[in-house]
Amino acid sequence: MSEAEIPIELDRNSVTSLAAQVASQLRAAILDGVLQPEDTLPATRRLATELGISRGVVVRAFEQLSGEGFLVSNGAGGTKVAIRPDINTRPLEGNRPSTPPPRSEVIDLTPGRPSGSPFQDRQWRSAWKAAVTEQVKVQLPPAQGTPELRVAVADHLAVSRGLVVDPDDVIITGGTSDALHLVVAMLRHGGLRPRVLVEDPGYPTARRVMEASGAELVTLPVDEDGLKGSQLEALEHIPDAVLVTPSHQYPLGGRMAVQERIELLAWAGRHGVLVLEDDYDSEFRHSRMPLPAVASLPSTADVVLLGTFSKNLSPWLRCGYLVVRGDAGRRLKATRQALDTPVAGVLQSAIAHYIKGGGLSRHITRARREYAHRRALIIERLGNRKDLEISALDGGLHAVVRFQEPEATEVAATALARGILVVPLAGYYADRRPGNGLVLGYGAVTDLQLSKALAILSSLIGGQEEPMH
Repeated sequence: MSEAEIPIELDRNSVTSLAAQVASQLRAAILDGVLQPEDTLPATRRLATELGISRGVVVRAFEQLSGEGFLVSNGAGGTKVAIRPDINTRPLEGNRPSTPPPRSEVIDLTPGRPSGSPFQDRQWRSAWKAAVTEQVKVQLPPAQGTPELRVAVADHLAVSRGLVVDPDDVIITGGTSDALHLVVAMLRHGGLRPRVLVEDPGYPTARRVMEASGAELVTLPVDEDGLKGSQLEALEHIPDAVLVTPSHQYPLGGRMAVQERIELLAWAGRHGVLVLEDDYDSEFRHSRMPLPAVASLPSTADVVLLGTFSKNLSPWLRCGYLVVRGDAGRRLKATRQALDTPVAGVLQSAIAHYIKGGGLSRHITRARREYAHRRALIIERLGNRKDLEISALDGGLHAVVRFQEPEATEVAATALARGILVVPLAGYYADRRPGNGLVLGYGAVTDLQLSKALAILSSLIGGQEEPMH
């Protein structure tokens, strides 16, 4: 396919950067139909030469538009205009449509959905190619996980979390749900129904999985910074385990203070309580550096770190890991050995190649820029509203928008009728009175989709809908 001709005029006296000018004119050309879906753009080096600017300027413009969903990189196949239902296409002359265009797809702001960009990454395809061309194995993968992936996970945690991990202390899981099932199965070894303390509000799937696995759940009301040591000391019955999200409380978005982490560990050590630290999206911090993992702090308590590739790659993979130590670690390894691994060996091999080749690190860097830009959009569109409280924006892939009225369930229903799927905050509460608000996931949508959704949601929560630019 031939390369598209792109009319770009740069004003070197403008206060707007050259990269922003290039991105703006390319965006306008796509929206106006001058550039069509599947059109191939010139190589960055060639376009830079034609415009008389550095290649880095063009690269930054392309990255910006890729993050917004206008462009997609196909490696050696070049950079192309993305096929999107919200981009106008050039009408054929003399053949105007007699019927209105079909309704655009629903804009899904469900939390927990990351960018799908790694699957378009040349390194991801190379990792899979390396995995499937390895010598065919005729035995099951090791129950604890392949040595290659356990080493890769340990290396990744050393860089991303500053956590020193022995690969032998890593257990590969089929995601967080499988990890929690494994933990409950280990705790039930004596035949008793284990009691697990969980945050309220918290992760509904975790509650459902642990109850289905045979655990008795005890909820503890928390604010956005998680549970407090004083709450633990006041407990009448000591649980067998406690599940916390200290790096980014789910879904309210705060983080547990260091002193509270130390008190949690001291209490757990005294009473023999297993601490389950769900470190689900710690790679994506936008305004503050992450605090050390609870698992890295000195303690006599047994701590299990739950990690997942669902947030930094995709839930479609169904792959994660546990970092285990001490007596609980030995029992978890034995339980995993008894239940066997749920993760295909070829998938483990592909992820190991991707991590070792630097693909995961580079993807996280790119995704962090995308998410930071969408976070800024939410602040820009909703941050000045006095009737809204915006939180959970220090990191991760979602924001929480709280308001007094109208009812969030009514807002969600009306929004869905207008093509916007959002989740009410009430669904994350178990036993306490729920807050009124919405949880907005912004990982998997484009900037344009997010802008459209925010304009509609703003109007439904009593504001004035802003026109799309």
